[in-house]
Amino acid sequence: VAYEQEGVFIHSSCGKNDDQDSLIPGVLRVIEKENEVIVDWRPLDDTLDTSNILCAGKDSSSVVEWTQTPKEKCSRGADRPSSYEAEWDMVTTVSFKKKPHSNGDATAHANGESKWSFLFSLTDLKSIKQNKEGMGWSYLVFCLKDDVKLPALHFHHGDSKLLIKCLEKHVVLNESPQDKRILLVNSQNKSLSQSFENLFDEPSYGLLQKLKKDPYTVTMGRFSKVTNYIFDSFRLSDTSTQRRPPSEMADFLNDAIPGLKINQQEEPGFEVITRIDLGKQPEVSRREPVSAEEWAKNMDSEGRILNVDYIKRLIFKGGLCHTLRKEAWKFLLGYFPWNSTKEERANLQKRKTDEYFRMKLQWKSVSEEQEKRNSRLRDYRSLIEKDVNRTDRTNKFYEGEDNPGLILLHDILMTYCMYDFDLGYVQGMSDLLSPVLYVMENEVDAFWCFVSYMDQMHQNFEEQMQGMKTQLIQLSTLLRLLDSGFCSYLESQDSGYLYFCFRWLLIRFKREFSFQDILRLWEVMWTELPCQNFHLLLCCAILESEKQQIMDKHYGFNEILKHINELSMKIDVEYILCKAEAISMQMMNCKELPQAVSEILGIESSSVTPDSDTGEDESGAVLSCPTSLYQSISPPVIAANGTRDSTQQMPDTQSLTPA
Repeated sequence: VAYEQEGVFIHSSCGKNDDQDSLIPGVLRVIEKENEVIVDWRPLDDTLDTSNILCAGKDSSSVVEWTQTPKEKCSRGADRPSSYEAEWDMVTTVSFKKKPHSNGDATAHANGESKWSFLFSLTDLKSIKQNKEGMGWSYLVFCLKDDVKLPALHFHHGDSKLLIKCLEKHVVLNESPQDKRILLVNSQNKSLSQSFENLFDEPSYGLLQKLKKDPYTVTMGRFSKVTNYIFDSFRLSDTSTQRRPPSEMADFLNDAIPGLKINQQEEPGFEVITRIDLGKQPEVSRREPVSAEEWAKNMDSEGRILNVDYIKRLIFKGGLCHTLRKEAWKFLLGYFPWNSTKEERANLQKRKTDEYFRMKLQWKSVSEEQEKRNSRLRDYRSLIEKDVNRTDRTNKFYEGEDNPGLILLHDILMTYCMYDFDLGYVQGMSDLLSPVLYVMENEVDAFWCFVSYMDQMHQNFEEQMQGMKTQLIQLSTLLRLLDSGFCSYLESQDSGYLYFCFRWLLIRFKREFSFQDILRLWEVMWTELPCQNFHLLLCCAILESEKQQIMDKHYGFNEILKHINELSMKIDVEYILCKAEAISMQMMNCKELPQAVSEILGIESSSVTPDSDTGEDESGAVLSCPTSLYQSISPPVIAANGTRDSTQQMPDTQSLTPA
């Protein structure tokens, strides 16, 4: 019992006289059970008049509609005001959880307890309404998630502050913007927040705020130290009592992934998901990086790229040699238009240089006194300095405390705050900038390339993190189609939400691969081939590669987190690129690809499948065939195992038909 208070009354409006309330004294308790927290109120007197009992309506499927017992319905004046805006005559006789009822006469507890008693789990609580200060006894009205309001509880002996303080140990309570008397229960799990705060030994100001300011430190940096104690706080209620029946779970999964065929097995507690046959993953190989000579051959005398689709395919299959990156990345990131001439690009750079230094001058000219009065700018600077100081120093470009590279990192990030002051700086952005600055070796070009990159990544760093939530849901959809058995195993270990992929998605694998490998990975992703959201298929490729070890060794929640965290710097980038491409081909060749998956990958409706030989459907319309996407390329290749075959030569670009 975490809290107990006597003298907590229900004021029933069913008194003997219309102008008099019946006062029902009781005891209010907050009970901490193993997997949930219960709020329990029960009267002191067990010999109450049953004429006051209210019960569920016969036509209601759950305890949400309330009528008085018709036989002994007590009268209440029609003009009687609800002085405390409380639902006086809404007293339940059963637990306030959605439950089917066979009839409306269930007015007694199975254990014979008083019919005035009620209890509910904190997981069902939606809001708490308080009385106005100075308006008689302190009272509270609990509103549950089904919009059921419990009767007001009046604290005749003391006030309700201790109860609120007790509840705040388990849930986050925020004042409603519309009514300060109403405390809204935040969906954030308070115990989880506190556990993480204890883990990182930092001041307590809420997990969500930490995610906003320092997402990768809070959620990824120390995942390997997460303990069972912390994980237990994920679950405030007993999952065994909340498990959906197989038929309902099948409907739920089918809604989430339309097109997924689900069989319901008779044995209770099991759902057999019949995975759509994707066929065997094709063998995929990679070629040598695009050379300066190949790049020059695909450019006309004025500096225009002749065949954009062709050059993108070359980059996707092999990446770029390092000497080309400084120029090619500007095209890939959208800083330079693909159809621009050399002269047009020079003029663009001149305009962008002027624009950059005007923005840089804005924050450079802010005095210390002015910055003291601008808390947002001050906070941005503090976060940037902290982040820059922990930049990966394995690259010589950023070695040393006073290294020019670190100074440029700081200046570019501060200028970005002027460019997008609303978003400002969020920790993790420097991870995206440091490889770009390393390649560009120029402050202005690095800034505008970073701006273009942030246009793609913007949603990852927004306060609500809607972009991250969407990507995790999409990743789960793809992984379930690819390997429903592995998905089911992860769910059985409470890892089905794939939160261990958070860092991968947030900063695009920056901390999973070596500095040189991340340059290769990013330029491949920036081609936007062979489909949308290719980075999610990279996640699938990594997870599928680790599946056997995770399942064979029966890893649980903590072990999965630890194992994924320790993959950092141990992943073969060429192997994963091959595997991810193979998965994309496997899915795009599927004749029954679910619509949800088609939308994630940006593939046209899969109901029309191209002929494997002609690339035409029955109507004669030409369709793109994924298996022939790279047939025009016959360069030196690199297989998934990393070996190269240099016997093949690159064909002359002039003989190729534009895509």
